[in-house]
Amino acid sequence: MNARIRLFLAAAAIAVAGISVQLRAADGASPPPGFVALFNGRDLAGWKVPQGDGGHWKVVDGVIDYDAGSQAASDKNLWTDKEYGDFVLRLDWRIKETPFTNPNVPYILPDGTHARDTKGNEIRFPVLDSDSGIILRGDVTYQVNIWCWPIGSGEMWGIRTDPKASPELRAAVTPRTQADKPVGEWNTYEITVQGKTVSVTLNGKPVLPGAQIPAIPARGRIGLQHHGSKKDGQWTSSPSLLQFRNIYLKELGR
Repeated sequence: MNARIRLFLAAAAIAVAGISVQLRAADGASPPPGFVALFNGRDLAGWKVPQGDGGHWKVVDGVIDYDAGSQAASDKNLWTDKEYGDFVLRLDWRIKETPFTNPNVPYILPDGTHARDTKGNEIRFPVLDSDSGIILRGDVTYQVNIWCWPIGSGEMWGIRTDPKASPELRAAVTPRTQADKPVGEWNTYEITVQGKTVSVTLNGKPVLPGAQIPAIPARGRIGLQHHGSKKDGQWTSSPSLLQFRNIYLKELGR
């Protein structure tokens, strides 16, 4: 075997090894050190599919795929079987498409309030939108949003819009920057929940540096949120046309 052939075979072996590593990462079999995979890349083992879902939460090409069409009678969210307390969650998500125009998106200010025009009316405008989120500790109130709003993904809408929330809390759950990639591209969340504190990094940028959430439960399941409905075959609200992959979790304090 001459030197040129040996060099070719070595390069081929490196390429195959690289593909193998990518496949292991995609199917959730190789979590980072200290983390466990919540999704195995093959099926929804470890997740509670909504009763009567009709196959709308499914695995396609190694990722969790949702078409926002769950036929479940009540809760349409996808939940982990297990409950968690303090943890770091890493996952990739992408919005597949945005067939619905949300006509009523507010202009959100850094303090979490809505901008108003010179007559005191809230400024709102239409946006092509899909909508989902990562639900924390079993309660949809405590979700980290995924959507197409100009404020960016990562806010905690259920807290920011709570009329009982203090101005400090409302500002704390409003994204510091818009870090989303274009629709169709993969994004990466790192969500840390420790005690009453929630921190969110999106694509390497801190969007919630550390919000203190007084009423967040101590433990609960992690959920992938359903959103959207149809009437006469047309979307009436922003649908969860999402995919998820590489879902890894590290429990803290263990």
